[in-house]
Amino acid sequence: MPVVVITGASQGIGAAVAEAFATAFGSDAKLALVARSEEKLADVAERCRAPGATAEAFCCDVTDEAAVVAMAQEVVGRFGTPDVLVNNAGAFIPGTFSETSTDAFRSQVAVNLTSAFLVTRDFIGGMAERGSGDIIFMASVAAIRGYPGGVAYCAAKHGMLGLARALREEVKEQGIRVASILPGATRTASWDGTDLPDERFIDPKDVARAVLEAHKMSPRAVVEEIVIRPQLGDI
Repeated sequence: MPVVVITGASQGIGAAVAEAFATAFGSDAKLALVARSEEKLADVAERCRAPGATAEAFCCDVTDEAAVVAMAQEVVGRFGTPDVLVNNAGAFIPGTFSETSTDAFRSQVAVNLTSAFLVTRDFIGGMAERGSGDIIFMASVAAIRGYPGGVAYCAAKHGMLGLARALREEVKEQGIRVASILPGATRTASWDGTDLPDERFIDPKDVARAVLEAHKMSPRAVVEEIVIRPQLGDI
């Protein structure tokens, strides 16, 4: 009966992950859907309830430390300590090095990296006390290669992968598994307006399947990192 917390759950990969767990576990799933958009979260929650899952929306700006603390307390009070935490919240704002202001750089780091630190910090204590839990970081192929025009995003995602790798070493003796998913171009709202066909992109459902299967591994194994690219390569 997994309790699953998903940040950035209002659309794209986060919504796909929520629906994948709802479909796989049905009435045994308890989903805490976290994002800023109440309306979009309500829609995802309704879709997750169709197969019988319990799904509730928790509106939160995950870059706001106080808001994250309040959200985590509310989630634990409602569902208990999560079995799975998916740090999926993020955003991409293009910009070359010379175009990127200090504020823009800090904003990208806040939403793509610091948010994952804050959310993880407020749930990991309960996982450690229980002796089990999965923490999954939604990184990117931008965590392992550089892209021109994406300086701040690449820096943040490289940082996320480093965070995940260090955390993995710290908590492995406590029964907590840490995994990083590194998708390439995935057909989400970020690509709205593109002239490329959907077939050129990863389907968000495939990324969600990777998250689900990482969780379903036996406690004797951990999937540390999964790289997923479009069949025809990076865009």
